[in-house]
Amino acid sequence: MAEVHTRQFRAETRKVLNILTHSLYTNREIFLRELLSNASDALEKVRFMQSKGESVRDADLPLEIRITLDRENKTLSVADTGVGMTEEEMIENLGTIAKSGSEQFLKDREKDAPHPKGPAEHTEEADKPEPNAEATDAGEEDRLAPDDAPRSDASQIIGHFGIGFYSVFMVADKVEVTSVSATGDGSAHVWTSDGNGAFTIRRLSAEEAKDLKRGTAVRAHLKEDAADFLEKFRIESVIRRHSNFLPFPILIDGERFNTTPALWREPKFSIKKEQYDDFYRYLTYDSKPPLDVIHLSVDAPVQFTTLIFIPDSEQDLFREQRDEWGLDLYVRRVLIARDNRDLIPNYLAFLKGVVDTEDLPLNISRETLQENVVLRKISQTIVRQVLAHLERMAKNDREKYAAFWKLHGKYFKFAFNDFVHRDRVAPLMRFATTWEEEGKSGELTSFDDYVNRMKAEQKHIWYIAAPSREAALLNPHFERFRRKGIEALILTDAVDEFALEGLGKYRDHEFKSVEQAAAADLDAFPDVEDAAPKAAPLEGEDKTSFDRLVERVKAILGDQVKDVRISDRLAGSPALLASEDGVSSSMEKFMRVMQKDDSIPKKILELNPDHPLLRALLRIYKANAEDPLVESITRSLFDNTLLLDGYLNDPYAMAERSLKLMGEAAGWYADLRKL
Repeated sequence: MAEVHTRQFRAETRKVLNILTHSLYTNREIFLRELLSNASDALEKVRFMQSKGESVRDADLPLEIRITLDRENKTLSVADTGVGMTEEEMIENLGTIAKSGSEQFLKDREKDAPHPKGPAEHTEEADKPEPNAEATDAGEEDRLAPDDAPRSDASQIIGHFGIGFYSVFMVADKVEVTSVSATGDGSAHVWTSDGNGAFTIRRLSAEEAKDLKRGTAVRAHLKEDAADFLEKFRIESVIRRHSNFLPFPILIDGERFNTTPALWREPKFSIKKEQYDDFYRYLTYDSKPPLDVIHLSVDAPVQFTTLIFIPDSEQDLFREQRDEWGLDLYVRRVLIARDNRDLIPNYLAFLKGVVDTEDLPLNISRETLQENVVLRKISQTIVRQVLAHLERMAKNDREKYAAFWKLHGKYFKFAFNDFVHRDRVAPLMRFATTWEEEGKSGELTSFDDYVNRMKAEQKHIWYIAAPSREAALLNPHFERFRRKGIEALILTDAVDEFALEGLGKYRDHEFKSVEQAAAADLDAFPDVEDAAPKAAPLEGEDKTSFDRLVERVKAILGDQVKDVRISDRLAGSPALLASEDGVSSSMEKFMRVMQKDDSIPKKILELNPDHPLLRALLRIYKANAEDPLVESITRSLFDNTLLLDGYLNDPYAMAERSLKLMGEAAGWYADLRKL
């Protein structure tokens, strides 16, 4: 058998650096985020060591990050008072690509930490359910951390891949790193490289290092095309966008910049309403305080904290702000993605806030999420907790919930597409209603309230699409329902009918449009006591003449209608338009808009033989079937039914006919009264 030799893979360092600095990072300003994250990690390590009682050099130094802009020499420096590095650590961490000092620090700490009990070592206490665990519809539990639950200092360390530092070569043609270790012999070293595959390290003389304290300073000699990073406003904008919530002070030319705390990481019991309001204004620039706040710290199924606000101002997410929604995603206080839409569904797009996790895997650029499975779990947990919060609000504070629905209900209705949470979102929906109670006219209602008011033997939840409550009450299709005292939900938004069709039914009661109601659907219900009295039915010659009048109306309107029939559903209106295919008028209009069809659909015209207008028209027809007034009234009547149905392509012809009729009516009235 031939001898087998094992060899190590080799990489061309210069090519690897070129890939890192020009391919993995698409935004040059990311270099500052990476340097600040490294500085924060170094400070976090010192804080962790001190919390464990370990000795560190220059123990009284404040934990802070200093940025210095030198326009004359075209250099930008980021200095920290963190853990620093020895010469060996500089070679290991800076001279080895993808070698993370932070990752090694955490591994070393794990070795020193006591091992937790294994899976087989359950204790009786561990088997008890969490007191704050909430059962969810997905079969999982969202284990919320106690408000004052402490977090390990080491868990705040950001970097794990050891790549971010090299992003500085996107803007610099030379980088110098000077460092004094917190635990070494106190010597200072400077690492220098131009990013082309080689670096140097030298020990500073006692004279050079006499003023140096513990920590690390990165000095970047900026390229000509990166001179904008010497401007203070540019640095401030980058920090505000990416690193404003790092847990340590960031000073720019000696002035503290990041003064807004990462409020979501503070215990809830210690936060005042004014602090929430201030943070909300900082986050959204909204002058009004939020309507409500949801502050969560979750330990399972994934660990994250979130601070979510329900705005007290209306959003415009269908038009101007349609691309401006989502929650800001942080990893250990470092912004990864602003307005991340994967964290919330579109029906919660009105929410504002931040999510900060320690469990999210990232790729080495920290710009693209590596695995969405964790993000999906965070999203699922957020949705469950937001729905639970809204359920409590709807139950305990109806006034606040009514305000919430007025502002954001038109977006929340899109939750009908959330099949996982359908049983939870349906009870939260609210609609206008035709139901009236003294002092409560015009209030919105829930499906539960509607069902509780349903008449005995009523099988359907009825609805009517209309631009307003007043328009719904005047709709001819609703007349029978009003006569029977049967309530209907009023759908005023374009999404409403889609929502009800998507839900299908509620508590075994199907949703159905009043336009689709057959006579048999309401025959079992008696008229209410205050129903308007009906006219005496037509008999004999009058009935026969009315049938001929119907044929005359059909001839006048021609192909503008599918048919003309006598209605069995009208009471107070002379006529209405009905569809044979079971599609409501509002849904039909929406479909025609989607098809860019602005023609008037052909429908069935139903006439009410008991209405005074039709009785008068019958007398005119019986006297002279060819009287021009028959055609004039017929066309005006059709105009009105079209108008009520939402169609009218020729308002000028309608206005002319109406004016002509009004002129004739005024003349007859004057002659009759002998004025």
